[in-house]
Amino acid sequence: MASSEMDPPARTAAWEAALERDTFPDFVRDRLQQAGERKLPWLATMTPIELLLAKRHGVRPVATVSGTCWYHYGYSWTEGHQAGWNAALERIRNEARACGANAVVDVRMRTIDGVGLSSSMDFTLVGTAVRFDSLGPSRDPVIATVPALEFVRLLEMGIVPCGLAIGAEYEWLQWGVSSATDGSWSFQNQVLSQLSNFWEKIRRRAHAELRRDAARQGNGLLAHTHFGQLIKREGEDKQPPAYLGRHIVIGTVIDTPRNAPVPHDIRTVVDMRDDESPLKTWVGSRHMEYGSNEREGGI
Repeated sequence: MASSEMDPPARTAAWEAALERDTFPDFVRDRLQQAGERKLPWLATMTPIELLLAKRHGVRPVATVSGTCWYHYGYSWTEGHQAGWNAALERIRNEARACGANAVVDVRMRTIDGVGLSSSMDFTLVGTAVRFDSLGPSRDPVIATVPALEFVRLLEMGIVPCGLAIGAEYEWLQWGVSSATDGSWSFQNQVLSQLSNFWEKIRRRAHAELRRDAARQGNGLLAHTHFGQLIKREGEDKQPPAYLGRHIVIGTVIDTPRNAPVPHDIRTVVDMRDDESPLKTWVGSRHMEYGSNEREGGI
């Protein structure tokens, strides 16, 4: 039965049954297969110029695919965020496999905040499934945050995007008992060593986990995405405050020959613009999102 012929309760029941089997409903599978067979119009996140250049390189879009998971991370923010994004990653790969794609490019991260659901979050990945004219359908499509044109250029240089790697870490810090440790009593500029060391440890552990995840897939990493928070919780009965630090970093894994030469010169760029330089300011990103459903932003 087509999705358009199903009433809402039947559609919801089909989704619930499919998710219990870690798959998707038959009407979704049929739609993806028809897209792969060119029986349905294709959809893509590419810009027109990217589409033109990608097609010149033998890459054509098949369908827009997605993977989403609302995940409860309970006692461990670290393990929950890793598991949530990995669940979304597997689901978008399943959709790409169903439409016969070789890769999913321009993968963007999306999330919305659940009101009153502080220990859970929506993890969603959306991208364009593509097929290479010279290749047949892949049993294990590559998932990458790079756009289609960058994907092709990497391949031309012998650099193969392999997938996504994820690293996350969180920890609580109980502030030191001495008021002198936080600098609140002083008018002098000074390093807050306890907080600095705490935050550095969290970032270092997140990146170490990212490297371990990447090493299982390739030998390099294009780390597009990172997000950090340091949250202060006031102590009770004149007790010192506690700090929650958490950091997550996600990137596209690549595999390339060791010591491979770069096939072009690398030159320093000097920006001579009179207005605010885009080289010195964050102007937004097209690939990732965290903590908002209204804008694109860096996590």
